[in-house]
Amino acid sequence: MQEVRLITSESITEGHPDKVADQISDAVLDDVLSVDPAARVAVETVVTTGIAIVVGEITSSHNPNVQKIVRDVVRSIGYTSSDTGFDADTCSVMVSLDEQSPDIAMGVDNSTDSASGDKYDKIGAGDQGMMYGYACRETEELMPLPITLAHKLTLRLTEARKNGEIAYLRPDGKAQVTVEYVNGKPKRVHTVVVSTQHEPDVEMKKLRRDVEEEIIKKAIPASLLDENTLIYVNPTGRFVTGGPHGDSGLTGRKIIVDTYGGYCPHGGGAFSGKDPTKVDRSAAYMARYVCKNMVAAGAADRMQLEVSYAIGVAHPISLHVNTFGTGCIPDGELEKIVRKVFDLRPSAIIDALRLRRPIYRATSNYGHFGRKGFSWEETDRVDEIRKLLGR
Repeated sequence: MQEVRLITSESITEGHPDKVADQISDAVLDDVLSVDPAARVAVETVVTTGIAIVVGEITSSHNPNVQKIVRDVVRSIGYTSSDTGFDADTCSVMVSLDEQSPDIAMGVDNSTDSASGDKYDKIGAGDQGMMYGYACRETEELMPLPITLAHKLTLRLTEARKNGEIAYLRPDGKAQVTVEYVNGKPKRVHTVVVSTQHEPDVEMKKLRRDVEEEIIKKAIPASLLDENTLIYVNPTGRFVTGGPHGDSGLTGRKIIVDTYGGYCPHGGGAFSGKDPTKVDRSAAYMARYVCKNMVAAGAADRMQLEVSYAIGVAHPISLHVNTFGTGCIPDGELEKIVRKVFDLRPSAIIDALRLRRPIYRATSNYGHFGRKGFSWEETDRVDEIRKLLGR
């Protein structure tokens, strides 16, 4: 008997108010790290009609020009006119930044494991919490298909707007993809939903035709679409008021969009605006790196890794491998390989993935995983894993 399931994921464009906030926070982080790689940064941003508010903690020798950073980010997204309700040149920018709490800094700088003399034992986790990584063979990127397709749609929306192919589009937008799985394998796209901001004088019939032809059919392979695929474009009709004018935006509010689209658990911590001593970010990146290398090495068709930390402690508190019955050897044995190949102490993660660089603005749109150019997407540990697997 066939088992049929529907799995849905969504993505949002860089003009969505939450993503405007994420990009500002990560742009501030990048600016600080470009001068002071050892800085401690935890920046949050909220945007709404005509204003951006940047708050948080920065401990650094560098004092970022937050006003300029905000305006540059907003301008690059495309909010450059009062017609859109948010203008890079006229919006208000409020800033309230302090230094990192000395109580937190003490735990990071002087780990409870530091007596060992190992340099990686000297730096403790910046907070408690659990993080998840995931990889699977559904796509070339070793990512789940629904979130991969959703990101392709929103990226295509932005490309068509910025290169003038569909010039009447505005920056805000969303996409949602439902994939039909048969016996655990993706078979077809069941439903596509695209909602995009647009100029006020565009006819809905034209917009829907353009989005279907120039966005959906160019982002999703024809082999996954059929006559029964449901397509909804701006299903409620008019979408002129958008971006920070249409809704407030907040850093870290789209954590499922940022990761695996709901395909696996999320530990709860957001990414944007946080320097790599925050394991919410760095350990989640490392967990993805572990899973991708293990799956690429043939250890499993699907792999999920949970890792947890205590504040001020370098070594993880727990590690759990789940291959959902697809592992080439038992999960407990795969966990031993993970522990042997990968060092999951925060400072070791930072070094292995080269995280003290100004690379973070680029992560804040279209997912942190499944994209080229990031160190945690490299598969450079495959040979070592295969040797331990006896392959």
